[in-house]
Amino acid sequence: MQVIVNQTQETGKIFKLPVAIDLYEGPTKTRHKVWIEDKTDTFTFSYNKRPDLVNVDGDKILLCEKQDHKTLDQYIFQYKYASLYMDRREAIDSCAGHQDDPKALDLLKAGLKDRFYKLRSYALSKLDLKRDLVAKEFEPLIAEIATHDPSRVVKAKAIELLSSYGNSAYEPLFLKATNDSSYTVSGNALEALAQIDSTKALAVARQLLKAPAKGELSAAISGVLIKYGSADDFDVISDNFDKMPVSQNKFEFLMPYASLLIKVTNTDKVKRGVDALIKFKEAIPQTYRGQTDPYFNNALKGIAKHKQAAGLTDQAEYINAKLAAENK
Repeated sequence: MQVIVNQTQETGKIFKLPVAIDLYEGPTKTRHKVWIEDKTDTFTFSYNKRPDLVNVDGDKILLCEKQDHKTLDQYIFQYKYASLYMDRREAIDSCAGHQDDPKALDLLKAGLKDRFYKLRSYALSKLDLKRDLVAKEFEPLIAEIATHDPSRVVKAKAIELLSSYGNSAYEPLFLKATNDSSYTVSGNALEALAQIDSTKALAVARQLLKAPAKGELSAAISGVLIKYGSADDFDVISDNFDKMPVSQNKFEFLMPYASLLIKVTNTDKVKRGVDALIKFKEAIPQTYRGQTDPYFNNALKGIAKHKQAAGLTDQAEYINAKLAAENK
C-alpha cells in the first residue's frame, strides 16, 4: 500500500522531518520510521491484510496542521486502539462532526467515560444539544457526570450543559453543588439554579456572599444579584459589579445593572451606579470602544429618561451631564 504526504505550506520552504507511520492490522501495530524530505513523498509498505488504520505521525509530535483522509470508521478504530491523547482527541473531533450518525454518537459516549478528565470535558464541549436526538440520548449521561464525576473540571462542564434542559428535577443537584469546594462547580450550579428557580438562586447568592468567592462563583453571585436582586441589594450588587474584571461576562451584566439603577431612587446610590458604568466604559480598551460605547450611552440615556419621567430631575441631570462630558 502507499502513503502519500504533501507539504502544503505557502512559504515554499520544504521541511525535512522524521515521522513515524503506524499501520494497524486489527489491534496489532507495525511502526515504520521514515523521512519526509520533498513537497510530495510517497511511501510504500507491505502488509498481510489491508490495514484498518494508517496513523501518520504516530507519536503526535509534529507541529503542523495535518489533514488526514480517514473515514469515520477509521477514526472510531483509532480511538479504540491508538492510545495517545491526541489520537483520541482527533477521533472525538471527527465524530463531533457526524452527530447524525449513531456510530459517532457511540464514540462520543465513550469519550464521556475516557480515562483522562480533559478528554471527558472535551467530549462534553463537542455535544450539539440543539439536536433533539443528541439532547435526549445524552441527558442521563450528562446528569450522571454532573453528579459523580471525580474531576471538578468535568463536573462543572456537565452542570453547565445540564442547565440548558431547564428541568426542575435537577434543582436538588444544582442546590447541592452551589456548596462545592470548586468555585467553577459552585458558580455554574448557581447559574443553573437561577434558570429554574430565580428566587431560590437569589437567596443562595446572598448566603454565598458571606464566604470568600473567586472566579466563576464570584461572577455567578454578581450575575444573580444583578438580574434578580432588588433596590435593597444595591450596595452589595454594586460592590460586586465594581470588583468584576473588564470582561465579556461583565459586559453582559451592563443592561441588567442599568435596569437595577432605574429601580433605585436614592440619589447618592444612583450617582454611584452611573459612575460605575462610566468607569467600566472607560476601562474597555480603545480599540473596542467604537463597538461598546453605544451600548453604554443607550443604557445611560434610558436611565435618564426614566428618572426624568419619575420626576427625579436631579438624577436625570446628573446622568445627562456625565454623558455630555463623555461625548465632548
